[in-house]
Amino acid sequence: MILQKRYIRPRIQALETASLVSVMGKSIQILVIEDEEAIREGLIDVLVFHGYAVDSAATGPEGLEKAQTGKFDLILLDIMLPGMDGYEICDRIRAEDRDQPIIMLTAKTSDEEIIQGLKLGADDYVSKPFSIAQLVLRIEAVLRRTQAGREQLRTIDLGTITIDVANLSGRNGHEEITFTKREIELLSYLAQNSDRPISREELLLKVWGYARNLDIETRTVDIHIAKLRRKIETDPKEPQNLITVRGAGYRLVTDGQGHVADDSY
Repeated sequence: MILQKRYIRPRIQALETASLVSVMGKSIQILVIEDEEAIREGLIDVLVFHGYAVDSAATGPEGLEKAQTGKFDLILLDIMLPGMDGYEICDRIRAEDRDQPIIMLTAKTSDEEIIQGLKLGADDYVSKPFSIAQLVLRIEAVLRRTQAGREQLRTIDLGTITIDVANLSGRNGHEEITFTKREIELLSYLAQNSDRPISREELLLKVWGYARNLDIETRTVDIHIAKLRRKIETDPKEPQNLITVRGAGYRLVTDGQGHVADDSY
């Protein structure tokens, strides 16, 4: 099933009781910020059907107010919104809460536009039109990763760069570096397995929470690697810390024996 602009599903009273379903004694709360009524109502029905408690907003200012005053396990955030776009909402949420899980819904597909959302701290993005099955899988993956938590290193040392995992920050001499939660999760997993290259598939499984048997196409890994290289490499085109091992994956090294990036593995 593809959820598009014309997707309108009748509200079924029986589905409302599904919102009472709890996971580990706590009802999972999701906020949907989407201005297209057909998509918004369709998302609400689908999420309620899957057992989530759902609130919604149709404008940017309304969505931001609900996000800041409520407590949500995940926010589905459209980019093109009246009154305030999704980028600004994401930025404002992140200024107050770096751990709030956010999935962006976007009709924009260029790397630059996707990077902008990820740079502001979105955990994932889904391009419109999207299949219900894939959206639900991505929601489950983000929630699973967030709820389970991750045992992380306290610091990651990369030569002149020291990264403070808990505070999502780093320092290169006198220069301060800010990281998103996802970037720290990615660096932490690579650091904990620095003796070997890590494939995209493994990163999607261990960092993003996607199951191995799911055929999910995403540029998220490559986009995050590119972003991290701009932050931790002197020359991102010739990385010395976050390298590509042809045919195998990405590896985090600290000995300075890096290789020229080649994302064709």
